[in-house]
Amino acid sequence: MKKQIPVLLLALFLLLALPAQAAQAVDFPRSRTYAGEFSDLSPNSPFYDNAAALYEYGLSNGKGDGAFGPGDSVTVGQAVIFAGRIRGLYRTGDPEAAQVHRQESAPAALAYLRYLQAEGALEADFPDGQALYEPVTRAQAAHILAGVLPEEALPSIHSELVAVGYASRRFIPDVDEYTPYYQDILGLYRKGVCVGSDAAGSFLPGQPITRGALAAMLTRMLDPALRVRPQWDLSDLFAAAGTSLADLVEPGAYHLAPATLEELENSLRSMLARGSDQIVFYYPGLSEAEARQLMDRSLAVMKAHCEQGYNEVLCTRGAGLVTLSFSAAGAGRRTQEYRAAAMEAATAVHDRLWAEGALRPDMTELEKARVYYGWICDHCVYDYQAGDDSLSHIPYNLFVNGSAVCDGYTGAYNLLLKLEGIRCSTVIQGDHIWTVATLDGMEYHIDTTWGDSGSEISYDYFAMTPRQSQTAHAGKSA
Repeated sequence: MKKQIPVLLLALFLLLALPAQAAQAVDFPRSRTYAGEFSDLSPNSPFYDNAAALYEYGLSNGKGDGAFGPGDSVTVGQAVIFAGRIRGLYRTGDPEAAQVHRQESAPAALAYLRYLQAEGALEADFPDGQALYEPVTRAQAAHILAGVLPEEALPSIHSELVAVGYASRRFIPDVDEYTPYYQDILGLYRKGVCVGSDAAGSFLPGQPITRGALAAMLTRMLDPALRVRPQWDLSDLFAAAGTSLADLVEPGAYHLAPATLEELENSLRSMLARGSDQIVFYYPGLSEAEARQLMDRSLAVMKAHCEQGYNEVLCTRGAGLVTLSFSAAGAGRRTQEYRAAAMEAATAVHDRLWAEGALRPDMTELEKARVYYGWICDHCVYDYQAGDDSLSHIPYNLFVNGSAVCDGYTGAYNLLLKLEGIRCSTVIQGDHIWTVATLDGMEYHIDTTWGDSGSEISYDYFAMTPRQSQTAHAGKSA
């Protein structure tokens, strides 16, 4: 996991720079039906669907000779006209709304340019005059299209995938911060409007754009069904192999004699972050009852970190020093062996799901958590014979032997979530325990044990709100 940090930090920076607006569906109706109006297009033509959609949206009637000309070049003015027509569709439902700016004897493109400028979709000093007749580059086309539709009408759907692919320099290799309009270009990839021209996702920013390629971009802006997803394999950048259980703990500050539950929790996190199973406190004159209370509170903290595989504690005292030693019930001296095996198995599951494409960079945390929920339920059965010292209480047994009880289910699930960088803990009610996780900024309760309680996976216990969880768990036991 640590080897991913530079690339993923840069990707995170790119993601934080994006507008955080809620996406809403915008319906752009097609006003007519394409019936072979373009003489040079067949259903096998690369841009057939896009050229046909361009006609149906009322954005193009083709060239004067009845052809569409998918390989022909496009001028700056023509790109502006197309952009103005899309803006008109969005704002008024009329692709020719720009005609209010039409001046007699002025170039047609100038009316659309003034319309886009009046709408704030293009800057006021965008070149006009002779510049409108020059071939438009792909980078210029990206800039012309960038402000036509707002985020709520054309949402970013591949933000993380594009951010990581670009930050790693594996994809979109011909675009960098010195490329004109590079942010507008990246926006096309994020929104599913562009995937590039080759396996590396190259954009070719300085090359002239063709009518076919522009038609593809324009119609993808309008029709979600035409949008595209980059087929980039970035799974190795998310590989968890080599991650330790200690890496998954947010370090805490050690306190020699914790006076509050918060100080105790911080101290125990400092122990876990060091990869240790033992911590020493200084409590002169600690009574037997107070020692028992300390042990109970410490085990409660361990249950919040049940992915660590500790559910038993031994307390020794002497000369004011109190030593707590943690292990797994029933594992004894083999606790560290079982913890290591669980970690190895969990990282293998994580990496395999990424390699198989079940997990992808463009997925939300909620979607990733659902994949892991399904995996847990598919690969485990409840151990009805488990006693207090059974290994079914720790993640090891689920990963290695395929059986567990609620704390084993929850520990294994939380381990997978934390490998994904998802913040999670536990909720304990009586003798039952389940997951509480922060997914995409929202708190959800997830009970993998109950999700696996029938012949088929039940998603009723996935991503519950706290209120839904309270209702579901009221009066029930593990």
